[in-house]
Amino acid sequence: MSEGHYASCAEVLLQSSKDDLEAILDPQNGYAPQMRNICSNLIGEYEERPDSHTLQDDIEILRLEENTWSLLQAVMPARKTEPPHTPTAKELLLENPYTPTSTIIQAILDASPLLSELFVIREWLQESAPAPARPEANTGYWKFTKHTIMQSMRTGQAPRDGLVSDMDPDATNREDGAGLAGDDASYEKSLLQALYGYVRAGRIDDAVDVCRDAHQPWRAASIRGSLLFQWRSLSTHEDDAEEEETENSPVWSGNRHRVLWKSTCVRAALSSSLSDPERLLYAAIIPVPETANILKTACRTWEDHLWAEISVMCEDKASRELARHAQGSFWEGGVEAADKGAEALSNLPTDDEEDEEWEREVVRTLDNLQGVAVLDGPPADHAFHFSQLYIILNRTDRLLDVFAKGLTDGTYAIDTFEYDSMCRFFTHFCLYLKMIEIPVPPQALQIILESYIGILEQAGQRELIALYAGALGDNAVERYAAFLVSLGLSADKTERRKALERASEHGLDIERVACATAERTVNRAFEELLPRTKQLLPSLINLEPPPTDAEMLLLRSIEWTTFRDSTYTAALEQATEILRYFLGAGRVQAAHSLLVDPTDDTKALPDELATLAEPEEIATEYLHYRQFFVIWETLEEVVNCQAEESMIGQSGASSARDAKAAWVARYRGLIDEAYDQILKLLTTEWLVSDVEEPQVDRKRRDLIRIRQIYVPELILRLHSILYSSRHVITENLKRALELANIVADSRYRLYQDFRGEGGRSLAEYLGAVRQAVLAGLEHGGSDPFRIVSNL
Repeated sequence: MSEGHYASCAEVLLQSSKDDLEAILDPQNGYAPQMRNICSNLIGEYEERPDSHTLQDDIEILRLEENTWSLLQAVMPARKTEPPHTPTAKELLLENPYTPTSTIIQAILDASPLLSELFVIREWLQESAPAPARPEANTGYWKFTKHTIMQSMRTGQAPRDGLVSDMDPDATNREDGAGLAGDDASYEKSLLQALYGYVRAGRIDDAVDVCRDAHQPWRAASIRGSLLFQWRSLSTHEDDAEEEETENSPVWSGNRHRVLWKSTCVRAALSSSLSDPERLLYAAIIPVPETANILKTACRTWEDHLWAEISVMCEDKASRELARHAQGSFWEGGVEAADKGAEALSNLPTDDEEDEEWEREVVRTLDNLQGVAVLDGPPADHAFHFSQLYIILNRTDRLLDVFAKGLTDGTYAIDTFEYDSMCRFFTHFCLYLKMIEIPVPPQALQIILESYIGILEQAGQRELIALYAGALGDNAVERYAAFLVSLGLSADKTERRKALERASEHGLDIERVACATAERTVNRAFEELLPRTKQLLPSLINLEPPPTDAEMLLLRSIEWTTFRDSTYTAALEQATEILRYFLGAGRVQAAHSLLVDPTDDTKALPDELATLAEPEEIATEYLHYRQFFVIWETLEEVVNCQAEESMIGQSGASSARDAKAAWVARYRGLIDEAYDQILKLLTTEWLVSDVEEPQVDRKRRDLIRIRQIYVPELILRLHSILYSSRHVITENLKRALELANIVADSRYRLYQDFRGEGGRSLAEYLGAVRQAVLAGLEHGGSDPFRIVSNL
């Protein structure tokens, strides 16, 4: 399916306002007509393609969908709007017994919503019927038969055996076994088949024209007999009076003796002496229960069967109602009805019980079409035929439940054009019903929308997903969040921001979406992608590898909650959780990238997070992490500065001495800064949590692990810096030894952090202290504590 098709459907949805029922139901620019036009345009595109012969199945599916939208436009406006008050047939005839038959029939339709809807459905079936093939032009009436008869008369020969001797239309019925010339018989058959096609399509005027072109005006008159008698000047009905009349308009039109004509057509349809095509034509002109079986013999598609059943029900019910009112109508009951019908009409009872039984019979008849056998086209149980039938029966809730169940139990094959088309139709059908305030089963709606959103995801239609996710109600936030999570690393920060902003454009709570997306991403990374933290403490000596895709997914999950300041609290909690994981895994550089993105030198976490005071425990933990990274950056600067010593000139020139002095001053300043920062961290209960609740036990264990990794590491690194700088800054050796007193101080209990398995051990630190003590003896003497007391 083309990408433009998805966008076109979404555009219709965006343009439709649920508060403007009139616009939604507009016959030209309403929701259903626009969806129908989209299908029609796509059918046109497919038919024009060079490979259109391979797309016939897809075209058939689209045509079914197009017809279904036409059906919805045909029936829904009447169901959702209050009809204007119109006089009943009884009221019209009491006022004017000369009211034309067409006006009476219209009043009967207005009084019966079901009968009126059946007439509308019949019109829909006629409009969607295949275009009939017009027969070839004929130069004369039975010209080959006429030529043969005339030839026999001129030559004085006896008429040819098996050929009619007369040319009147009833000759083939009157003369036993006689027929037409071969070519005329073939033409007659094709003509009757074409006429049936025109009647099936509701194109009576075209059928009449074809009869006249075939030089059979008597047949044209027979077909025109189906038209109801109409005389606007005699009608007191406002709609009839308002219709425009032209100079050439006839005073009256239609059949004044339709009852007689009808009985004649029925007799013709039932006559075994007529050919099957002719009997079928008469059965189609006047479909009644007596001729229904004849009409059904021509039904090849499911639509043909539906048209036959509805045509019979329409004609039968309308005729019976007209017959009930005939006693008050001049045109149906004669002069006596016009003179004395008022009293009879006044006492005419309203037979509600009969109407209810008729309505039940209509439902039973239509229900039977679910299993009817068809010869051509999709079967009766095809999803779109089932949909059309249930729309007609006004069982939309059951229809949606059945389709949703089919989606969940695998009835429909995924990754097919039919699956995509049906999911698209049912999605927009659900939203259409919601717009016009027809209840939609919530569970079915969720399943159907989820399926279509999945199709959009597969098709790469990211910009449309928020629109449909917004219709999921209570599940909208979680579903759109799931989509945002599915973007993974494929979307950059700008695209992620735009995708999140689309949530608010379609009525979703953007804060809830952001938080749900971040939480889902973190959970996915922890549960599916990242290994559990090992018991052994990691080593920080080896070069740290770049983040894996899983680690990048976790790191970038913070983006969702940092686009808006309203989600900064959630970002704070998420940031501490991510930092806790990476620091516990010894991934200092990955954790540090949250504060400074090395790719573009911009901060992944906004500075405003450091100003948040609530929740207090989380805010304190976050500040402790920032404190650690400030120290880590300072230590890196010390190492870099130390490396510069070898590049400073060793000559005694004044410039070299000045450069050396400047370097020493900067080196001393950085070491002092690192010393102060680390001592502050060591003496202020860094990452120490006193909360002892079951739900935070794991967090406490993680914080203890982080202290066991980095407290010994910072102590050893500070000791190393102080020890290695003793040749330049002699007092640093004393400070290195004094650091041991702080480590041994029971107030801080720093020695407890050396207990982690696999981490820096206390023995390792004591060895470094011993090395410093021995360094104090480098300039002579035997007192190991002299260095502490003298410096």
